[in-house]
Amino acid sequence: MIDHIHRLVHDMTMEAQTLASDGADDRTRNIQLRIEEGKEIIAKASRLKYRMARDQELEKIPQDGEMYVDEYNAELEELAKAKKNTWFTAPWLFAECYLYRLFRSFFKGTTCWVDFDPFFAQKEEMFKNSAAAIHQIATTMHELESEKHKLIEDPDKLSVLFKEMMQMCLWGNATDLSLLTHLTPSDIENLQTVGRDAQQARKEFILRDDQEAVWNHVQILKLQRGTAARCDIVLDNAGFELFTDLVFADFLVTCTPYFSKVAFHPKLFPWFVSDVTPTDFYKTIESLLSPTFFLAGSAVTSESMQHLKQMVERWQRYLKEGIFCLSTELEDGHKKAQFWTGLWPYWCMEEKANGLHQWLAGSSLVIFKGDLNYRKLTGDVKWPVSTPFSTALGPLAGSFPLLSLRTNKADVVVGIPQDIADKMDEKDKGWRVNGKYALVSFQPKGP
Repeated sequence: MIDHIHRLVHDMTMEAQTLASDGADDRTRNIQLRIEEGKEIIAKASRLKYRMARDQELEKIPQDGEMYVDEYNAELEELAKAKKNTWFTAPWLFAECYLYRLFRSFFKGTTCWVDFDPFFAQKEEMFKNSAAAIHQIATTMHELESEKHKLIEDPDKLSVLFKEMMQMCLWGNATDLSLLTHLTPSDIENLQTVGRDAQQARKEFILRDDQEAVWNHVQILKLQRGTAARCDIVLDNAGFELFTDLVFADFLVTCTPYFSKVAFHPKLFPWFVSDVTPTDFYKTIESLLSPTFFLAGSAVTSESMQHLKQMVERWQRYLKEGIFCLSTELEDGHKKAQFWTGLWPYWCMEEKANGLHQWLAGSSLVIFKGDLNYRKLTGDVKWPVSTPFSTALGPLAGSFPLLSLRTNKADVVVGIPQDIADKMDEKDKGWRVNGKYALVSFQPKGP
């Protein structure tokens, strides 16, 4: 972040010098203000980096007019009483959430940088390297859309496709920027292979696999309600993973008789490097329709480019018609979305974000994407691995049909037998954190 803003400030300094020589006073003053504020952000971030490396105290978040300042600072006071308020002693998940909320205050307190996303360039660059997988999936969706009437009449085939789409959505998380910032385009393409053979090979890496339970739940939705239902997706990463989320949502409403709406839940500001913001959501659709967005030399055909265009234009139509929606644009949506950037585990949802809890209680399936959402669902507690998923969910268990699609990138794991964990410890010491293994965890609604 420091390096990125430093380069921008350098470029603006060069521009300001050119404008000054041309006598463009007003524009020069605006750029000078942006330069000065950029330097202030760099100074704050540099100071923070220094303090982090030396295990100094987490300082209070300044009153910047945005959400949860008092709540974060009250928790800091409690941690200070317990002598756990330094960077090496604070609870890990709280410290991470605090960090990104603090970052937000750096930009919120400016005039020119208030809406700046310091991670956007990274997110966009990674997405540009995903052309081959994106066009392959677009062609697959074109074929499915043309055969949708046959699919609806063939539950067995639909079951296979549903699970393939779920696995695609699961492994889209493999391109999480927080871990994979140095992959080459060919490495990314290998990770994003979505063919049937690749997915079959990956099944051994899914250590908890509730796919069949999810399919059984989905099949009875129409019988229970009499009409097609709503799915909610609590988003994780922008870029290719968001693309796979959109494809899965498209499949649910286009190729199955079970869902008629999908609501997407983003973060309100830049969060954990690559999490989806509303800007990312719409920029993704815009980029997919741009003939010049993807890197030159990508191995795609004119036919697959047309398939992608048709698919994304369908998404635009779905957004216009309300079949797709962004949760932040619903009634009180901004207020509901605040909870996703709060300091609490999701156990506290009903108490801290009752409106959000009620909205999700009306959903037929709520999908939580990625590792951070899993950690918040389970409280980031060091549970024994055999702890039932329902136990780790605490008061959230049974509130709504809940599906977690998570590749393992942090220590907490629940819902798998102890003997499997023991074998994994012998086979691959990093299985909890290296992103090679995954969990598909489903908890139905009700007691």
